Amino acid sequence: MPKRTIVFTGGGSAGHVTPNIAIIKEIKEDWEIFYIGSKKGIEKELIQKINIPYFGINSGKLRRYIDFENVVDIFRVIRGCIEARSLLRKLKPKLVFSKGGFVSVPVILAAKSLKIPVFIHESDITPGLANKISQRFATKIFSSFEETKKFFPENKTTVVGSPIRKEILNGSAANGKKLLRYDDKSPILTIMGGSLGAQKINEAVRNSLKQLTTKYQVVHLCGKNNLDNKLVKIPRYKQYEYVHDELADILNATDIVITRGGSNAIFEFLALKIPMLIIPLGLDQSRGDQRLNAKAFEQKGYSLTLEEGNLNNETLVEYIETVFKNSEAFRRNMKKSPSGEALKILVKEINNI
Repeated sequence: MPKRTIVFTGGGSAGHVTPNIAIIKEIKEDWEIFYIGSKKGIEKELIQKINIPYFGINSGKLRRYIDFENVVDIFRVIRGCIEARSLLRKLKPKLVFSKGGFVSVPVILAAKSLKIPVFIHESDITPGLANKISQRFATKIFSSFEETKKFFPENKTTVVGSPIRKEILNGSAANGKKLLRYDDKSPILTIMGGSLGAQKINEAVRNSLKQLTTKYQVVHLCGKNNLDNKLVKIPRYKQYEYVHDELADILNATDIVITRGGSNAIFEFLALKIPMLIIPLGLDQSRGDQRLNAKAFEQKGYSLTLEEGNLNNETLVEYIETVFKNSEAFRRNMKKSPSGEALKILVKEINNI
């Protein structure tokens, strides 16, 4: 019996791709899978790494401000719709699954015109502009947060959480400590600012190393081109641009994590029961979604939030200490969360199409 075909879309950031990858790995034995993304976005590199056929289309950028490029991008979106429609007619998918990002809009419009069912998933509390546009064309909508339901049609929206990569949950703390050459005597503090790092967080961490390494063994994932060679020989401090296969082991060995407020990352830490200090992007760098995500997690007792505008050496150390002192309470609250079910639910929904 031939496999059914599914097309995934979503891009612009890793956060619009990694949940798709989690689902793809679960259904690849039963479905013929293709991916439509932008011609040069990060999604192309990530999807090609897992050997899924990838098609790049034209897409504009969805801006929330007046810019001449908005006019130009109208024509890019129209061209992208034509390209996506041609691809979908050729691939004949039973379903299009979207994680958002501006490249998803032409694909969803094309799918709607061909009467192909569309599922979309929104990670953040408030929907991104792409999903705001796409919601009217979606067959079903899924969200990570209960608070998100009010932004979508109630009759087709289901709260499921965030699909977690299974490999993240299957790491070994012992292997992580062996890789880092860290012992069991002191807690491990891991800093993750995203694939590109976070300059202000990196600076505050490095300026506080004397205090931090007195109590903690520090793992600093500082982002591409952000290594500091002057710090290589500091005891109890390891810095990496990025880690791949080793990440699951490192996270399973981690006692506290410092992170941005990206939904995918914080839901992974929730599933691993790691207390968090969340330092979200400010309104000058984002639409405010990370701040809302952080607030929701703090209210549920999973984390503490430090606004980037208040970040300095002293506040960083102070907030880390507060998280550490309350870490057992954070873990107890996390154990009450049904995190980790989203992947199972979404796979079931896809298979039932």
